[in-house]
Amino acid sequence: MSKNSEKPQGMGTFGGVFTPSVLTILGLVLFLRLGYVVGTVGLWQTLLIIGLASLVSVLTSISLAAVATNIEVKSGGVYYIISRTLGVAYGGAIGLVLFVALAVSVGFYCVGFAEGVTATFDITTPFAAQGIAAAAVLLMAVIAWFGSDLATRVQYVVMAFLVFSLISFGMGAWGHWDNSRLVAALGPNQGWIGFWPAFAIFFPAVTGFTQGVNMSGDLADPVRSIPRGTAYAVGLSILVYVVVAVLLAGAVPRGILTFDYGAMRNVAAFGPLIDAGIFAATLSSALASLMGAPRILQSLAKDKVFPFLAVFGVGHGPSDNPRNGILLGTLIALGTVALGNLNVIASVVAMFFVVTYGLLNYATYFEASGRSPSFRPALSWYDPRLSLVGGLVSLGVMLAINLTAGLVAIAVILAVYQYLQSTATESRWADGQRSYELQAVRDNLLAASARPEHARDWRPQILAFSNDEARRERLLRFAAWIEGHSGLTTVIRILEGKGRRARRELALAEKALERDLAAKGLTAFPLVVSATDLDVAVPVAVQSVGIGPTRINTVLLNWLDPAKRTEDPEQAKRFLGNLHASFLLGFNLVVFDAHEDDWERLTATRPAARTIDIWWSDNATGRLMLVLAYLMTRNTDWRGAPIRVITADAETDVDLRQAELEEELKSVRIAAEVIVLPIGDDRLEGLIGQSADSAIVFVPLGIREQEFTDWLGTPLANILPRLPIVALVMAAEEMDLSADPDQAEISD
Repeated sequence: MSKNSEKPQGMGTFGGVFTPSVLTILGLVLFLRLGYVVGTVGLWQTLLIIGLASLVSVLTSISLAAVATNIEVKSGGVYYIISRTLGVAYGGAIGLVLFVALAVSVGFYCVGFAEGVTATFDITTPFAAQGIAAAAVLLMAVIAWFGSDLATRVQYVVMAFLVFSLISFGMGAWGHWDNSRLVAALGPNQGWIGFWPAFAIFFPAVTGFTQGVNMSGDLADPVRSIPRGTAYAVGLSILVYVVVAVLLAGAVPRGILTFDYGAMRNVAAFGPLIDAGIFAATLSSALASLMGAPRILQSLAKDKVFPFLAVFGVGHGPSDNPRNGILLGTLIALGTVALGNLNVIASVVAMFFVVTYGLLNYATYFEASGRSPSFRPALSWYDPRLSLVGGLVSLGVMLAINLTAGLVAIAVILAVYQYLQSTATESRWADGQRSYELQAVRDNLLAASARPEHARDWRPQILAFSNDEARRERLLRFAAWIEGHSGLTTVIRILEGKGRRARRELALAEKALERDLAAKGLTAFPLVVSATDLDVAVPVAVQSVGIGPTRINTVLLNWLDPAKRTEDPEQAKRFLGNLHASFLLGFNLVVFDAHEDDWERLTATRPAARTIDIWWSDNATGRLMLVLAYLMTRNTDWRGAPIRVITADAETDVDLRQAELEEELKSVRIAAEVIVLPIGDDRLEGLIGQSADSAIVFVPLGIREQEFTDWLGTPLANILPRLPIVALVMAAEEMDLSADPDQAEISD
């Protein structure tokens, strides 16, 4: 049966979202702890607690509705939303936390049920409450074991008991109303718990609104049901809590509220209905949590976020009921029951849920901030700032409830996040991170373009030409080195051809280049261009690649293979011509020559034992070489490698020239050793002899009479075979290494 045909058989808004959410919100805290909160901190602070807790739930509900109406929420509920928005690492971290929170909630509600039973039947036997709570957990496990159908039928009966119990309380409280009691209950009861401890006790009351979304995989139309059902449940619950708090303050003496958790029963028109409401609401809340928690765990397992959870991905029956998750949730709930103290459990549950809500709000803000055209929630009035406020309020509440526990919770989330960041394989779904990053790129590019260009902002933006797959890896490793983690590299292939065949070859070449970069772990943007004429394509490409302040400024390519140069003189001529044309267009040139044996020797040498030589020329090219050599030392492959600036063109005293160069290097803050060779009959021989054992040599490039030369006019064919790895450099830009920030560059 297809997915579409199964959907109509799912639950609707009332039965699948509204009812389980209301039954969880209007549960244990309403009947057994709201009176205690009113009695200890007073009505005004109680209303403030209700308002602040409701603010978290309302803002989170809005975030939930925005995401739920933008994507199809599948099994996993809140975990599914966060993982498909912030990615697998955040999703996995919050999925685990939320599963534990819901499993603990099962024990929390069952302990509340046990308290109601022992109070109703005056049971004082030691450990009776824990035994009753444990039996209730096991009963809920049996119902959950047989799937959601039975639970859905039961919840309507529970809803009826809840309505009748509230009517009974309202009628009785009105009959006991006394204005003097209301006035006496307005302020805090000195000597008792403060605002935030009371808030921690109350907060689990508002956590039930996620019960519907946790069952998202069982809903017929989650996109419609989740936002509507959640909004109705939260709105009605806020109203009920406010009304009940006011009635308790005016109908029950302050002393009774403080000491008697069963105060609602004492003033109700028919007390047994309150007992029935407590029993029904606590058990239904426990059941909803035990139904939701295993489905989150199942979704985590099916997504293969944690390999060790694979056993929990197995489902049973037509509804894919996660029975293994139910067993684990039951064990956690039984462990919670063993704690016994309901107030302690409430604080733990509050911390778990507030972390979840904070991340849910942040996930929605993150998705909206990406401004992706695909983010089109049905809530036309939605504003991302609502989610941001929701996230900040959640964070503040978490730290205010218990600073230590809050910091521990954040640390746990970050630890799981870092674990998944380092172990997770490629994501199997699309999340919102790329949209957010693309939006950040857009905003930053616009901001950078609006500011005047300055020499201190210069960084290498490289266009690397590479049609030779065998030498591409060495070229791009070198590109990454001279980027120094500050620039960008685009690797380009130019295919000559036209027509359909050229388009087919272009598509294949693009995929092949992407695969090659990924397989070798190379950080470069791939680009394949089809052109009818290489000589036309090169100058167009160098002028076109990049956008705004990221347009390229440096052309990088491998030195022409000597064998090909001999076999095809025309190719060598085109090579030189295209390089020269790029230089005349204002682009720096870097030509890389690395033979395989030199490369192997380099890779076998530890970084600190490698030496970078610069054959100095006192011009823009020399300064560019100095910057590129410095950027290389920012990489771990060259960390600690010494830089040597070598010159043999001193027209003055050797010691004086060395002092001048050392002072210049000091002024530009680049550490390098200066070597000044005395002028002899053949200074080139002196330079070659000095650099023969270096790891890499930067040599100024010249072009004279249709021939590549060094800066002295010596043909490179006479130099390169006698040197190790060489980077030939010709600067088209004037490099200002001092880059005084007070000297702004003003364009005409």
